[in-house]
Amino acid sequence: MAPIVTLFPGQGSQKRGMAKDFFTQFESAQKVFGEASETLNINMEALCFEEDDKLHQTAFTQPAILTAEIAMFRTLETDFGLQSSHFGGHSLGEYAALVAAKVIPLNEALRLVQLRGQLMQEAVPLGEGAMAALIRDELDPVAIGTELEGLSIDLANLNSPNQVVISGAKKDMEAAIERIQASPSGAGCRAKMLNVSAPFHSRLMASIEPQFRQALESSLPKWNPTASRTVLSNTTGTFHDGSAPGLVDRLTRQISGTVCWVQNMRSVVEIEPALILEIGPGRPLRGFFRGINQTVVSVTNLVSAQRANLT
Repeated sequence: MAPIVTLFPGQGSQKRGMAKDFFTQFESAQKVFGEASETLNINMEALCFEEDDKLHQTAFTQPAILTAEIAMFRTLETDFGLQSSHFGGHSLGEYAALVAAKVIPLNEALRLVQLRGQLMQEAVPLGEGAMAALIRDELDPVAIGTELEGLSIDLANLNSPNQVVISGAKKDMEAAIERIQASPSGAGCRAKMLNVSAPFHSRLMASIEPQFRQALESSLPKWNPTASRTVLSNTTGTFHDGSAPGLVDRLTRQISGTVCWVQNMRSVVEIEPALILEIGPGRPLRGFFRGINQTVVSVTNLVSAQRANLT
């Protein structure tokens, strides 16, 4: 049987009311929200469903997205017959993938991503970091990286052949964009500043990696690392190798490292899936896959789930 690949978007896809329709109608979703609320001592229903500014504060955003995505996924498994064989996620979404693949228990993943969000927010004072998406047909990441030399700016996300995200010190961002747009590799590219609270996936995040590695290692005895062979690694662009030390190392390096999503997409295509499914409150991954001429079915709410052929 051809594989079904399930993918999860990351931070930036959050929105008020995410997974509420699943929660209202399905016990499987209710159980996920209940576990999240109990694990973190947060009213996860109120955070996700009601007007709450904390939804856009990184330490709350990350566990909220994880909760919503796993609530949707568990409902699709339990009540819609979804049988996924391979998994992946963009940045934060990699943790949802690891939960879905039964590598990390949900309660452990919730604690980890809450800490991840807290550390990321504390790493750089608010207002000192920035991220920008560069958009143009056939961007050359290597050439763009050359233009960033001498600046505290890094390649954060290689999202598609026509979108690269750069991240780092706000004071250097304008110069970085000007250099890139003036170069042959970036001539004519459009730069869109992202509304983020920290410069994710840049060298400015590296200082928090040792503390986060300790948290990963403390949680590791409760994991099933061998199951990670079916989960994509943002750090390498390929599937995890099933080793516990490798899994910890790649999740640690993901914090300041580049999200190699283009290679993740190519790794998906190589296994010739019958279905590529995106589950989450938004559908950014569908657009990235269009850049390599691949079709993705996106489930963002109950209506789209009912329309999708998931088996």
